[in-house]
Amino acid sequence: MLHNAVVRVLLVDDEVRLATTLARGLRSEGFDVDVAHRGDEGLWRAQEGAYVAIVLDILLPGMNGYEVCRQLRAGGDRTPVLLLTAKQGEHDEAEGLELGADDFLRKPFSFVVLVARLRALIRRAASGHGDLLAVGDLRVDVLGRRCWRGDVEVNLTARELAVLVALARRDGGAATKAEVLAEVWGFDFDGDDNIVEVYVGYLRSKIDRPFGRASLQTVRTIGYRLVADDLAGGR
Repeated sequence: MLHNAVVRVLLVDDEVRLATTLARGLRSEGFDVDVAHRGDEGLWRAQEGAYVAIVLDILLPGMNGYEVCRQLRAGGDRTPVLLLTAKQGEHDEAEGLELGADDFLRKPFSFVVLVARLRALIRRAASGHGDLLAVGDLRVDVLGRRCWRGDVEVNLTARELAVLVALARRDGGAATKAEVLAEVWGFDFDGDDNIVEVYVGYLRSKIDRPFGRASLQTVRTIGYRLVADDLAGGR
C-alpha cells in the first residue's frame, strides 16, 4: 500500500476508453493521474511535470513509446517507466528494456497486476534500487538485462530473465504458474502452462547447478520461489 499518500503518475495511451478506465481505477487506489493520448504530448508532460512513475503505451500517434522512453533517458530523466504493449515477442520486450524502460505488461492485463507492478516500481525508485534486484548473492540488473551469481556473470535469454525477475520481485514469496504466465507471457497466452516449468529448468541449469545451489525452489501445490538461503532448500 501507499499508506494513503497521493502520488502523481502519468498515463500515456491512445485508447481513450482504456485510458479513462485505468485513470479512474488508479485514482481510486490513491494515485493522482495525468493522462495523455499522444507520444509527443506524453513526452512534453513528462519533461514538464514531476511524476513518480510513467505508464506508457508503445503504439502511440505522434511518437511511439520507445522513442518517448529513449528521449527521457537521454535527457537524464530516471522516472520509472512501465511499458504497456499489445505486441508479442522477446525482441520487443528487450528493445523497451534496452531503451530504459523499467518494466512491461502485455495487453490485455489485470488491473490488479498493473497496480502491484506500479507500486513496486515506485518503492524501488524511492529506495534507490530501481534497477537492481538481489536475492542472496544472485543479482539482476533489470534495465541492463544482466545477471550475476557472486562475481560470475550468467548469460540469460530475455524470457529467462523475465521469469527470474518475476520470482525475484516476490522477496522469497511463492508465485504460481498462472502468475508467472501472466507476468511473462501475458494473460492471453493460450499454450501449455508447463512452459513455466521448462523455463524454471533452464534457470536452474544456469543460476543454481553450476554453483552448487538450490535457490529456485518448487513449492508443492503452489508454484516456485527464489530464496536467498540457497544452500539449504530442496526442490
